[in-house]
Amino acid sequence: MTPPSTKARHKQATAETGPMLDLDRYVPALITFIANKLSKSANAFYQPAFGVNVTEWRIIALLAIEPGIPAARICHVIGFDKGPVSRTLAAMEKRGLIAIRSDPKDGRTHSISLTAKGRVTHDKVIAAAFERERRLLSCLSKDEQEVLIGLLRRMHENLGAVTDSSYD
Repeated sequence: MTPPSTKARHKQATAETGPMLDLDRYVPALITFIANKLSKSANAFYQPAFGVNVTEWRIIALLAIEPGIPAARICHVIGFDKGPVSRTLAAMEKRGLIAIRSDPKDGRTHSISLTAKGRVTHDKVIAAAFERERRLLSCLSKDEQEVLIGLLRRMHENLGAVTDSSYD
């Protein structure tokens, strides 16, 4: 006897216990599962190969795009809390990957930039990052990849629908 399909299990569980998630169709779970597995595998690859973890790589990549940005901007773009970002930045500065400078006009604001060592690290990791992306998307046609990117951008822009304080 073959096991029941996800839909059949869902209907059975709903009848017995009330509503349950169908993890094959629940978009927040799918995105979370993909993100978690991508981060875990990136850490396992980037750390031994390049000496940076995935959080450091995300910051390095962002600083290559937006040199001199403040920590608040990094937190906003990456979606991390200030504490973990501050600790990561301090460790990266200590290792010589970034430079943190106080804004002469406002001592509370800091400008963060890649050092020469950070730029070299970026240039080594980016080829591996592009290859990982290529391999991940290899199951999709070029047209499907463009559709996926467009859909993900729209969802990212719509996050306020679930993160807005009026929703809570």
